[in-house]
Amino acid sequence: MSFQNPVFIPGPTNIPEVLRKAMDMPTIDHRSPLFAQILHPALAGVKKVLKTEAAEVFVFPATGTGGWETALTNTLSPGDTVLAARNGMFSHRWIDMCQRHGLNVEVIEVPWGEGLPADRYEEILTADKEHRIKAVLATHNETATGVLSDIAAIRRAMDAAGHPALFFVDGVSSIGSVDFRMDDWGVDIAVTGSQKGFMLSAGLAITAFSPKALAAVEAAKLSRCFFDIRDMAKGYAANAYPYTPAVGLLNGLKLSTEMLLGEGLENVFARHHRIAEGVRAAVHAWGLELCATSPAVYSDTVSAIRTPEGFDANRVVGHALQKYGVAFGTGLGEVAGKVFRIGHLGSLTDVMALSGLATAEMVMADLGLDVVPGSGVAAAQAVYRGATGTAQQEAA
Repeated sequence: MSFQNPVFIPGPTNIPEVLRKAMDMPTIDHRSPLFAQILHPALAGVKKVLKTEAAEVFVFPATGTGGWETALTNTLSPGDTVLAARNGMFSHRWIDMCQRHGLNVEVIEVPWGEGLPADRYEEILTADKEHRIKAVLATHNETATGVLSDIAAIRRAMDAAGHPALFFVDGVSSIGSVDFRMDDWGVDIAVTGSQKGFMLSAGLAITAFSPKALAAVEAAKLSRCFFDIRDMAKGYAANAYPYTPAVGLLNGLKLSTEMLLGEGLENVFARHHRIAEGVRAAVHAWGLELCATSPAVYSDTVSAIRTPEGFDANRVVGHALQKYGVAFGTGLGEVAGKVFRIGHLGSLTDVMALSGLATAEMVMADLGLDVVPGSGVAAAQAVYRGATGTAQQEAA
């Protein structure tokens, strides 16, 4: 694989040079006042990206998976019941984590490619008259299938049911790339990571707790140590961490949030939507279909593309890497070998996206698929040429 080519996996994403340099910094004393000049602006920037004024942000040296564990262990107790829908590999993994922690998970099984069913959430929560369900889990963007679900609709379902459960949302592959409204949607814990919309290396689990979630912390009985937000809060109060922080990554996070806010969040979201529309136009021109079942659930950060029946989609990924030095994402779980994925999030421009689409066309032509070279690129070009404005802005 060539380091000169952009990657088109759903994460980690391309790192702008300015952020790579921000993470590459000399050692400082992380208990000195200098660290506070990195820490607190980074936390404040995350709050703005999440569109929250009420929540408290806690950033751990981990990944999104560590963020999932932070949400569970700080608010729940062994034997508690949680409600979650499984519509892809990452919602499945969060459910698996719950079960490993001794939680009782009521699972809504959803065909892979479909969004989270707000009506089923409402039905189950309405029937839970004793309020056994302590938390509702939702994966905003299912990275395995390229499906974006309506989080506001799930909050409306919870409200319609009059249910007091906490609301946890996995925004690992959405936050920083598509609109996320923590306060407006009544999200109690939001989870993301540094390596996707924030355009950094993997290594930070980014979480935010609403006042309601914070109030549940003392009563929670699940074991926690490294991910205890009480220790983290004490560290923040002293301008420090309860242990050694990932200083370079936090410095990158500070600058990353400045870049996103400087571009303007609505502009960031519009850029992602435009690039995704170009990718979807290309897929249609190729005569292929997305894993996502309808435009209502199309993701603006990743497209999972179905290959013809009987064709191993992993061949596309392997050939792209070996012959052209370009990385696409493989299919996972139930769609392994049935889809390949194009990640189009983070630091990406229309021109960069076109290079990925051109590569995908060459690969599929090499492998004998009935794809006309140039067809998808031309379809995407039509989308990008029709975009308003004269400059294509990059988060870099």
